[in-house]
Amino acid sequence: MGGVDVTSSPLSPRRPTRQIHVGSVAVGGGAPISVQSMTTTKTADVEGTLAQVYALAANGADIVRCTCNERAAAEGLAQIVPRSPVPIVADIHFHVEMALAALEAGVHGLRLNPGNLRKPEEIKLVAREAKDRGVPIRIGVNAGSLHPEIYERFGGATPEALVESARLELAYFDEVGFEDVKISVKASSVATMIAAYRLASETFDHPLHLGVTEAGPLPGGLLKATAGIATLLAEGIGDTLRYSLTADPVEEARAGRQLLESLGLRERKGLDLIACPSCGRAEVDVITVATKAQAALDELNVPLQVAVMGCVVNGPGEARHADLGIAAGRHRGHLFIRGQIVRVVKEDEMVDALVDEARRIVDEGVEARLAARDEAAEAAAAADRADLLDAKGADANRAGERIERIRARVEHE
Repeated sequence: MGGVDVTSSPLSPRRPTRQIHVGSVAVGGGAPISVQSMTTTKTADVEGTLAQVYALAANGADIVRCTCNERAAAEGLAQIVPRSPVPIVADIHFHVEMALAALEAGVHGLRLNPGNLRKPEEIKLVAREAKDRGVPIRIGVNAGSLHPEIYERFGGATPEALVESARLELAYFDEVGFEDVKISVKASSVATMIAAYRLASETFDHPLHLGVTEAGPLPGGLLKATAGIATLLAEGIGDTLRYSLTADPVEEARAGRQLLESLGLRERKGLDLIACPSCGRAEVDVITVATKAQAALDELNVPLQVAVMGCVVNGPGEARHADLGIAAGRHRGHLFIRGQIVRVVKEDEMVDALVDEARRIVDEGVEARLAARDEAAEAAAAADRADLLDAKGADANRAGERIERIRARVEHE
């Protein structure tokens, strides 16, 4: 009697789809399956939202969605996007002006609910503007908010009704030549969701965003979402995913990452390095420093979350969930552990300092390294923050210009 070949994968080959890019993240077309989550803060709370975005990124989220339901949220996005470590998608429901305002804010993607934003001319207007800016759109069909006409025609939120809703929205996009699309057909019923995505995979060649909507709190919500998402992934269906849990969104990111790792669809990581975008306040070449740090720390194979931040004004606070990080000041680097400044080093010693401190944390532990911090380090960081704010102002990323355009757009619409 033959044994089982444990080296072979039980998963079906991934179904081929088109590829789009949400910011720097490729989706579909054979790209690694990405993990998404959504902030639960008020988007107008810029610092609170950014803290959550960084926490999500540190726990495995590749893309983060934020609601854009009012002008204050759009104005918040204008300040969040240039400081986010991952691409930001704006969640749009009822108001076309919010979609246009989010585009003005510089988001990397939109999610439109065809059951709520229903006027064909408005849908095509958003698609044209997104096309001009190279911004992809997710057609986010939801069983709980189907267009009444479709609901009645199919006798409920059936898999066929969900796919038909996506097909009609896609037809509007086709009229204006917009193709940067991904599609979701979510339902709270696992069986309906699985059947809808199977049908969608046969109907469309656009990338599919998997999820069980309103899965609920832990642990039941986790089991429910996993039952639907894992079934489809095993069949080769799906290009990006989100767990929709009634819980801290960090749990969504962790669950998504762990599921992909357990299925062998993403590599397990020891080192988890995050870096801020190279925005207007950056005092160093963030990309170069992050690349060198990644190479050096990979050799150590340390199980740490490490952050490389372009400036000390916001960096340590935004990346306070990281075990270790460094933020640039005036020709020097500020080393921090869990958001607390512990040492100041010369600019050309930033990478070496990170590597040295990573070794020490692994050997001695986080608490011991915090206890050994240089008491003068925080004062030096405060001085550099003040100098940078004085030199570049509070709006180094010129978000104010985007906010003015947002206000003009919203008032016009």
